[in-house]
Amino acid sequence: MNTLATPLVELADLRKTYNAGLPNEQEVLHGLDLIINASEFSALIGPSGSGKSTLLNILGLLEGASGGSYKLNGSDVTTFDDDARTRARHATLGFIFQFHHLLPAFSALENVMLPAMINGEGTGKATRERAAWLLDAVGLKDAYDKKPNSLSGGMQQRVAIARSLVRAPRVVLADEPTGNLDTHTSDSIFELMRQFNREQGTAFLVVTHDPRLAARCDRIVELVDGRIASDRANVAQA
Repeated sequence: MNTLATPLVELADLRKTYNAGLPNEQEVLHGLDLIINASEFSALIGPSGSGKSTLLNILGLLEGASGGSYKLNGSDVTTFDDDARTRARHATLGFIFQFHHLLPAFSALENVMLPAMINGEGTGKATRERAAWLLDAVGLKDAYDKKPNSLSGGMQQRVAIARSLVRAPRVVLADEPTGNLDTHTSDSIFELMRQFNREQGTAFLVVTHDPRLAARCDRIVELVDGRIASDRANVAQA
């Protein structure tokens, strides 16, 4: 771990409470401290209900924390308004979801281009060339013009991975990206993420229930009942 570099993600005493002030108030994250540095490939594991999805939503700036601090690329995003949060999200983060969330009316190429289009970068030559390069990289060179309903689940997830990388994010958050795929396809998707981690220096935080995949990550963070139960380097991958 490079202690001289500014962490991409830095949480200090991060808390999340739902229904604050009401009889059914519930704190689901209890003072988390977590640092993610450039080029790290980490697994986030833990039982269902441990707070993994909530944490990922906060890291992805999809919802706010109730207390503590969250610095993203050196900036305390807990002080940002909605517009600033959106800009920070587009500038630094990529997402891979379990169920793809591809737009059915768009081609594979257009789905990959979508984050750039939303960010106002249009559909110009540079955007199209990067989207095409990413589809090539994930093994879908012949699928540029295909709609999602003509692609297998594994192929759709490859499109989703390419889409998450089109704006060259510093860190990608992946929520059970192989959870609905067979073992062979899961291994293939996982290796693609590792490839981008190695070759592009992209940091990954991967939520997974699959112990085989977690064992292939460089670092394993375990969340139990809203607290970090362990945070350890994976010696087998060192």
